[in-house]
Amino acid sequence: MKKMVKFLVSLMVLLMVAPNTVNAQADQVIDREKEVVIGFDDTFAPFGFKNEEGEHVGFDLDLAAEIFERMDVEFKFQPIDWSMKETELNTGNIDMIWNGYSITPEREKVVLFSAPYIENRQIIIVPVDSEVVSKVDLAGKVLATQEQSASLEAILADEEFVQTLGSDPVTYATFVEVFSDLNNGRVDAIVVDETLASYFLEQNGSAADYRILEDNFGEEEYGVGFRKVDEEFVKEFNETLAEIIEDGTFKEIKANWFTEIESEEE
Repeated sequence: MKKMVKFLVSLMVLLMVAPNTVNAQADQVIDREKEVVIGFDDTFAPFGFKNEEGEHVGFDLDLAAEIFERMDVEFKFQPIDWSMKETELNTGNIDMIWNGYSITPEREKVVLFSAPYIENRQIIIVPVDSEVVSKVDLAGKVLATQEQSASLEAILADEEFVQTLGSDPVTYATFVEVFSDLNNGRVDAIVVDETLASYFLEQNGSAADYRILEDNFGEEEYGVGFRKVDEEFVKEFNETLAEIIEDGTFKEIKANWFTEIESEEE
C-alpha cells in the first residue's frame, strides 16, 4: 500500500512539473554565445535537402551561412519531423524553424516570425494529359499535399472547395512522396509550393509531363520562425537580412537555386 501511495505521489509531482518545464523551455532565449540549432525538413529542395553525396545543401543553408557570418553566430542545421516543427521549437530542441516556412495567421499565434525573405504561391499541378483545367474540375477528384504544411492550410481554408472533393485531401510526410503518387496515378492533382515545384521539375527534367493550373491557393511569404521571447535576436537578424538584400548578396544566392516555371496564365 505504501509503495502504491509513493508511486501516486511521484506521478502527481511529474504531472505538475511537466507543463512548467515546457513553459520554461518556451521562454528560453537564444544564447548567441552558443551554437544555435536550426530545424529543417531535409527533403524540401531547393531550400534544404540532402544531395547525392549525402550532404545537407540548399538556398536556406546558404542564406543562413551569410547571415550568421555577419552576425558572428555559430549555427547548425538539424533535420526534424516537419509535422512537429512548432513543438520542437517551443520545447527547446531547436532555436528556429527555417526551411520554406510560410508565414500564416495560425502560425503567428505560436511563433515569432522574421521579416519575410521570399514570395511564394500554392499552386495546383496535374498530369499533362489530365482533363482538369481549373479548381472546378477537381470536384470528386483526389487531391494530395504534405501533412502539416502551408499547402494543406491553404486547401482547408477554402471550405467550399473542400466540400466538392471526392475525399479529404491525402497527405504525405514529404513532398517527394506527393510528387511520386501523382506520377504513379494514385492522386489526380497536388498542391505544392511554387518554389519547390520549380526546382523539382527542372532537376527531374519532367516539366513537360505536368501542367500548372492558372487557379491556385494564393500567394504567401516565407519567414524564419523563432520563439516569442527572441525579439532582440530577431531584430538583429532582420537588420542583417535587410543588409544582404540591399547589397545584392541575397540576389546572388537566390540565382544559384531558382528558375522560373510557367503556368497556364502566362
